[in-house]
Amino acid sequence: QGSVDCPNLEFEYGDADGHGAELAELYSYTEEPELSTNRRCFEEDFHAQVQGRRWLELDGAQQKAYVMRLLDGLEVVNRDKRLKVARAILYLAQGVFGDCDNEGDVLHWSRHNSFLLYRLGTFTAFLELLNMEIDNSQACSSALRKPAISLADSTELRVLLSVMYLMVENIRVEQETDPPEWKTCRETFRMELSFPVHTEEPFALLLFTMVTKFCSGHAPHFPMKKVLLLLWKVLLFTLGGFEALQAMKVRKREELGLPPLPEDSIQVMRSMRAASPPTYSIEFMDQQQQKRGHRSRRPLMKQDSLDIYNERDPFKNDEAGVDEEETDDVDSGIEGELDLMERDAIISTMPAQRPPIERVSFPKGLPWAPKVRQKDIEHFLEASRNKFIGFTLGQDTETLIGLPRPIHESVKTLKQHKYVSISDIQIKNEEELEKCPMSLGEEEVQETPCEILYRAMLYNLPQYMIALLKILLAAAPTSKAKTDSINILADVLPEEMPITVLQSMKLGIDVNRHKEIIVKSISALLLLLLKHFKLNHIYQFEYVSQHLVFANCIPLILKFFNQNIMSYITAKNSISVLDYPHCTVYDLPELTAESLEAGDNNQFCWRNLFSCINLLRILNKLTKWKHSRTMMLVVFKSAPILKRALKVKQAMMQLYVLKLLKIQTKYLGRQWRKSNMKTMSAIYQKVRHRMNDDWAYGNDIDARPWDFQAEECTLRANIEAFNSRRYDKPQDSEFAPVDNCLQSVLGQRLELPEDFHYSYELWLEREVFSQPIRWEELLHYQ
Repeated sequence: QGSVDCPNLEFEYGDADGHGAELAELYSYTEEPELSTNRRCFEEDFHAQVQGRRWLELDGAQQKAYVMRLLDGLEVVNRDKRLKVARAILYLAQGVFGDCDNEGDVLHWSRHNSFLLYRLGTFTAFLELLNMEIDNSQACSSALRKPAISLADSTELRVLLSVMYLMVENIRVEQETDPPEWKTCRETFRMELSFPVHTEEPFALLLFTMVTKFCSGHAPHFPMKKVLLLLWKVLLFTLGGFEALQAMKVRKREELGLPPLPEDSIQVMRSMRAASPPTYSIEFMDQQQQKRGHRSRRPLMKQDSLDIYNERDPFKNDEAGVDEEETDDVDSGIEGELDLMERDAIISTMPAQRPPIERVSFPKGLPWAPKVRQKDIEHFLEASRNKFIGFTLGQDTETLIGLPRPIHESVKTLKQHKYVSISDIQIKNEEELEKCPMSLGEEEVQETPCEILYRAMLYNLPQYMIALLKILLAAAPTSKAKTDSINILADVLPEEMPITVLQSMKLGIDVNRHKEIIVKSISALLLLLLKHFKLNHIYQFEYVSQHLVFANCIPLILKFFNQNIMSYITAKNSISVLDYPHCTVYDLPELTAESLEAGDNNQFCWRNLFSCINLLRILNKLTKWKHSRTMMLVVFKSAPILKRALKVKQAMMQLYVLKLLKIQTKYLGRQWRKSNMKTMSAIYQKVRHRMNDDWAYGNDIDARPWDFQAEECTLRANIEAFNSRRYDKPQDSEFAPVDNCLQSVLGQRLELPEDFHYSYELWLEREVFSQPIRWEELLHYQ
């Protein structure tokens, strides 16, 4: 890892980065010349229509009239003319930067024009064009024949996707100064994307289909980065971000009559401080002694040396060799539904050289309220009854006769901290519906955007998950280039490869940035899907997560973290002078190898830290309460990998690493726990406590081996039962009511074919008279 001193990172986690940064990531640096092409296409047409005036000088009616005329131009048969008009529309969506003096103006006009374009039906027109381009077999076959695919192969698709992305992103982002008609417009657009009217499927499904088509090799020219960015933003817009999700969760708990959440996790995350990394000089020396077979004379370290806040520079004497086998990590997924939307994890800055007064800054109390499940209370009472009475009472948690007073107190404390999740209620309801389908009748399913999306994705969901993970693997920095891996660089490589060192450096930065943006969008959209499906119905979440696990998502994320994570988070794969909108309003300074190497002055790369936190949260979601998957973490030796990630001094990232470490601790053995006391201490301080959870010692029944496969099989059977009950609804259901009244059955009018009366006598002869009636069989059945 190197002995780099990492200061506290002032990172604010959210749904997405700043508005300008999100727009800038749409374009690769090799696309920069196309900005001036878009401007030229617009100005040629605009000056022919409107003499001697600028776009900014037109009033609303004139702007509308001009856009309507442009949209008519999209109807022409000639492909090149259509592309020119689409480029002119793209220039409008990019903020008519030729008429602007600074970046703020460009972003303002980009938003203004996006709302104007949407109100005039541009999105629907571009959706039709996108469908045409996806079905364009000529483009697919020519791309398949080429030995190397470049930007030129995806020109039309990139223009269409760029316009759609700019419209979605500009309309999605709310600002206080937005006029009322924009707010109305935003809600209409959200409804249009969520509840399809003209088509059978939501817009997100079309983008998922593009992803699978690309991964299957049938359309290698699809610009995957733009598709994934648009898909992520469409899901964020239609389903809602982390704060909207938190509000929905609070509302749903109220509807189900559940008590409110014990705390606001966003506030808890804001107040959390990063801990110093766990491998310290004193621990390192102890480990070295243990390796040589010497036993330390001291039975325990001094208490203050165990305190994670009390150490000096954490990276002194820290070498890569420390984090080998003996420093395995623990899985955290134990905390109920805690991973809500820890949105704004604002970290308080501490200077690199801490003054002595900082040494004794103990946290005041624990950050999270403890939680207890119903199952935990039952287990506790079962053990107590066996010990004191000699028999058990099943799931009865009320009868305490014969148990000593301290047990009464314990049960009272456990019940005070009992937490019933929405998932528990949903599982219980599902069991009842399976048991009594007749008496409970049809289930009322609310038509939410999430429900509509799941229903649309259901039958191809495994392919969508596999495709996303394939692209994530190809974009991971630890992946080696293989001949059979998919080419995700089709929309970044120029037609003519670089010939100078400077051009090569610029392309290298562009390729790395391109991969980082792909990782960011996939990690964010997977996390959004998991969190929204979990709230909508637990078995929808389990279906997605099980297919992610089957597609090797757990080892893939661990492979991603098996790198120098500090250098990934501080990577400078961006050239700020080439970023949109800066490059559109300022003259480009001459680039040199030195200026490219220097990069920007940011302390860390926002998108990479965001991606790391998202991937850790996904790993938590997949493994929480799943012993078979926790064992996968142990088998893949995740502990040293995760422990290295603790070197990043950012509270939110550390919390999710510690949670992942916590759930595996009991499987890692006493020696690991003994040599990782700093990590254990950090888990106690930062992760939610579960009463009766014996995570640190492994004496618990859950730590004993059992048939892990049976756990996954049972879960799979429950998911399949849920999917078939709710989504497979055959017309001739066995539960359909039967009419037993002879009069009404004979009185029903049957639609017979027109020619039936010509041949009915023949039909009677063949089907009725010639068939012998076997009366004895009738008697036999009775």
